[in-house]
Amino acid sequence: MMSPTLFRYFFKRYIVTACWFMIGVSGIIFLADFSETSRRMSAFVGYTVPGGLLMTALRLPLILQQTVPTLTLFIGMTTLIALNRRSELVVARAAGLSVWQFAMPFIAGAFMVGVASTVVLNPLAAWGQDRATSIETDWRKASNAAKASNFLPWLRQISDDDDTIIGAKSFDNGGRQLYNVVLFHFDRNGQVVLRQDAESAILEHGYWQLNNVLETRSDSAPRRLPTAQVRTNLRPEFLEESLSKPEAVAFFDILRKIDVARSFGISTKALETQFHSLLSLPLLLVAMTLIAATVSLRFSRVAQSRSVILGGIVCGFVLYVVTVLVKAFGSSGVVPPFVAVWIPVVVAMALGATILLHQEDG
Repeated sequence: MMSPTLFRYFFKRYIVTACWFMIGVSGIIFLADFSETSRRMSAFVGYTVPGGLLMTALRLPLILQQTVPTLTLFIGMTTLIALNRRSELVVARAAGLSVWQFAMPFIAGAFMVGVASTVVLNPLAAWGQDRATSIETDWRKASNAAKASNFLPWLRQISDDDDTIIGAKSFDNGGRQLYNVVLFHFDRNGQVVLRQDAESAILEHGYWQLNNVLETRSDSAPRRLPTAQVRTNLRPEFLEESLSKPEAVAFFDILRKIDVARSFGISTKALETQFHSLLSLPLLLVAMTLIAATVSLRFSRVAQSRSVILGGIVCGFVLYVVTVLVKAFGSSGVVPPFVAVWIPVVVAMALGATILLHQEDG
């Protein structure tokens, strides 16, 4: 049985290596993101270098969170190879310890990194992304430059006899403010009777306030209005739930978001997938550590085989890609979220344990 002293030593080596990796990768991400932020926003009114540094710092946790699984693979491989080079694992084997005994500190370290990523890094990333988006919105408003979103909101509302579809290039304040808006009004026969193009739309109590509107009808010439109002029965809570991105929701708020979305009849597949993804992250990192162990435990006096190390990197990368791909299937509803998230993790852990058993016990 491994002594507590040896366990603490291996565990400390893993955590120290993890901290150095996190610091190094964070520095690279910070420099790259700050350069990109400066390139895109330096011409905006209100932009300053301290403001750009602040925005980059706020965005850093979200980007770092996406690299944690791959980082864990390299952390495990680096720690084990370093211990092998110093013959410390050889001494541990000579003392009668099996691979499962001296691998436990590294597994425990990976599990703790996963827990910290879920309960600390993820809420920090969600808060930071929200603040960074608010700062960018303020700069763009001051410069009169609307941001085109990769996620284009399309909403449908039926108020009395008015059936309307609303689209926008970007939105802010949880969907309460839309920019570059187009509204299509339909009659009872499904024919378009009116199109309204507006510079912006603000959700008020019971109506949309449109600004700088161009109205087009089939039976009359287009006309431009400074403002217009369109009745609506949409609630701000509905817009917030239907337009919110799962990545921007903190782990502790996801279950509440799911309940609210269900009350409005909105699909919760994406939120459920995100919840199970964060819940399974510690075990995913354990699977990454097992894969790292399969290619790093063989003793070599000079250096590890490049082909073996490359194989471990490829396996870890394939696992990460498969996890992201299946997660997309879960978000779209093709696969149940629970199955989409947990099956790759369980399979990866079983595969890593099987390879270790084959290497150690034959």
